[in-house]
Amino acid sequence: MSQNPPSLRPDLAPSARLPDAARPGQPRIGMVSLGCPKALVDSERILTRLRAEGYAISPDYSGADAVIVNTCGFLDSAKAESLDAIGEALRENGRVIVTGCLGAEPDYITGAHPRVLAVTGPHQYEQVLDAVHAAVPPSPDPFIDLLPASGVSLTPRHYSYLKISEGCNHKCRFCIIPDMRGRLQSRPAHAILREAERLVEAGVRELLVISQDTSAYGLDLRHATERGHRAHITDLARDLGALGAWVRLHYVYPYPHVRDLIPLMADGLVLPYLDIPFQHAHPETLKRMARPAAGAKTLDEIARWRAICPEITLRSTFIVGYPGETEAEFQTLLDWLDEAQLDRVGCFQYENVAGARANALPDHVPDEVKQDRWDRFMQKAQAISAAKLAAKVGQRLEVIVDAVDDEGATCRTMADAPEIDGNLFIDEDFDTLTPGDILQVEVEEASDYDLWGRILPAS
Repeated sequence: MSQNPPSLRPDLAPSARLPDAARPGQPRIGMVSLGCPKALVDSERILTRLRAEGYAISPDYSGADAVIVNTCGFLDSAKAESLDAIGEALRENGRVIVTGCLGAEPDYITGAHPRVLAVTGPHQYEQVLDAVHAAVPPSPDPFIDLLPASGVSLTPRHYSYLKISEGCNHKCRFCIIPDMRGRLQSRPAHAILREAERLVEAGVRELLVISQDTSAYGLDLRHATERGHRAHITDLARDLGALGAWVRLHYVYPYPHVRDLIPLMADGLVLPYLDIPFQHAHPETLKRMARPAAGAKTLDEIARWRAICPEITLRSTFIVGYPGETEAEFQTLLDWLDEAQLDRVGCFQYENVAGARANALPDHVPDEVKQDRWDRFMQKAQAISAAKLAAKVGQRLEVIVDAVDDEGATCRTMADAPEIDGNLFIDEDFDTLTPGDILQVEVEEASDYDLWGRILPAS
């Protein structure tokens, strides 16, 4: 069992878990999925379409007739990682199709890797399929290649990401996601509910709601009601909560109407967990970022949320070393973090991204200063996390089992999202547990980021 590292990048999805069953002679496609959970959902949709057309999914390079690399273009470091992954796929397989956010810059990719077969942009499913058809013609067997109703999943069977919208209407200066993925496009609420119902029927115990801006869901649809379901995040959360699975909300901007979600958490319909990208706390830094928030107001809002639902867990991400950030502005962020006492925190050091407006801002912060501020920020965040987890010792918590091996069971509490937050470990009486089990435990020990506990008898 491994403990969750404090420096885990908050923009990464869990590793894709590829099935490996194939009939003799069936064309096989490999998939390398990089980037955030939203990209992982795109990969699942591509593979679902390919599976329906008679392709098998290869878990390794050697068994694949071609490989799709779903790239990330969020940061320059992510772009470099994507280029490395493309290069590895070319070396190991030789037949590579590139898609995803970095695919919005085809010349950048082909300049580094001219041998790729095709380059498509984010969520361009039809173009990806066309490229696969050209490289590896389909060979479906209608009597064998039957697609399960739940489609192809790249996550463990007991949890699934549920994408409710694509794109974003914000114009944050450090971000190029709207340029790559476009403006907000919400899915109809009834379609989301239908997908969620199928997932729960297939055994999913936890639904992780994702988008670029979950709070804005339905705004582009004018919150219309269709087939009995209103396209508004509060209504959607309530409908999802009625399905009986854990419902976890990610990427929620702190708009005033978010407070309407908190009673649903207090009532147990939705997990008492909010993933909110605050990014900073100093008003001038936020202004330079073009962020739709202010530090003082968010503290007031956090206090309101905790008054309604005291057990709420708050997760956020921050950027240190943003252009123009002074030591005083950074100290304001540390003081804000002291007061906010967030439960889960991730942090980026600012990087220039090709095409981002922040590149042109004056007074860029030296790398060594960014590293120093990141270290100080994470030291404070770690201390807060350690104190909050120590306070859980002796408490009775509900957990979901993620994995079981010879050493014990790796679980998560309601306060922990997969692979980006902490774990709860059980090292006694775990032999009968299986992934997806939900049980009661008593917390016996805590570290900076993880917990240990014992199983309590079913009540």
